[in-house]
Amino acid sequence: RCVEAFYIYFRADRIEDPYVSITKKRQMPKDGYSEEIEKEVGQAEGKLRTHRSAFSRASVIQAFLGSAPQLTLQLYICVLQQEVTVARSIFMVLSLLSIVYGALRCNILAIKIKYDDYDIRVKPAAYLCIFMWRSFEIATRVTVLVLFGSVVRIWVFLIVILNFLGFFFYPWILFWLSKSPFPENIEKELSRVGTTIVLCLLTFLYAGINMFCWSAVQVELSDPDLISKSQSWYCMTVYYITRLIENAFLLLMWYLYRTDFYLYVCAPMLFLQLLIGYCMAIFFMLVFYQFCHPCKKLFSSSITEALLSCFKILYFICQHHKSTLLKGKVEMKSPENTDEAQGSSKTIDSQNRSIHQSVSSNA
Repeated sequence: RCVEAFYIYFRADRIEDPYVSITKKRQMPKDGYSEEIEKEVGQAEGKLRTHRSAFSRASVIQAFLGSAPQLTLQLYICVLQQEVTVARSIFMVLSLLSIVYGALRCNILAIKIKYDDYDIRVKPAAYLCIFMWRSFEIATRVTVLVLFGSVVRIWVFLIVILNFLGFFFYPWILFWLSKSPFPENIEKELSRVGTTIVLCLLTFLYAGINMFCWSAVQVELSDPDLISKSQSWYCMTVYYITRLIENAFLLLMWYLYRTDFYLYVCAPMLFLQLLIGYCMAIFFMLVFYQFCHPCKKLFSSSITEALLSCFKILYFICQHHKSTLLKGKVEMKSPENTDEAQGSSKTIDSQNRSIHQSVSSNA
């Protein structure tokens, strides 16, 4: 495939394409208006686009099913051996770069799939924000899992299995709740069993990505393209809040149950650095979606508005919980108060009667 792609690329300008197709793309809206542009696409350019799309998908698969487990294993070995060799550090850096590149390609693919009707141009600032966002997110996630696994080796398997199964079955649960017909237009040559296997592999990759970072491409089995084209700010907000809480909990367990093995490590400083690193990933993610996203003009609402609405919902829930607790306390105290009030009224009546009796006797 690579040799074929290079062969087509070097012969693209020498031989005229006998077949040319016309594609229509719309520009990003300017002052509320969007122009439609027609562009001729030759046969060689179409094949190169197909190869590039295939390479992008292959890089995503290789990153999260190959490089991510390899980076986790190498870092775990370094922690156990208390030694970082030059060769192992080079392999870990290359694995991390491979994962970050796969996540970056996943973001770009998600943008192109969701906004296929528009002529998209990704600026260098957007690439830089995505690179920093994914680097901090993946590096801190792998480090947290390795630290927790080095202290509590059995429970880390439970955490990983629950995460993986949760993300694996999530698209299937949504598909079952939607009551949509079984997708049969993926490939004409595939049977129902083959289609089920393909969908399972797709959700397997989706779960593998979400184990380490946010999957920019959301799987939707009820859609003909199997990809959700709506921008779900709330799902992203819930994911990052939940993941931040999970990372903090795993680090807390590591801090409480750490052994003498970490005697020469400043545990509070490492704890704080990892949490700040994940917060930096969230910061670069917000910068990307707020300022550097190539299709930010098409958003109906920004991610900051979604975050504010989520925080407002959480605030109202907390206020409602506090009000219910106060009402419960008032109801618990009210019988005592009524008894005291009745007792005090009885004492006042008895005092009044005694005074009245004394006055009548004196009279």
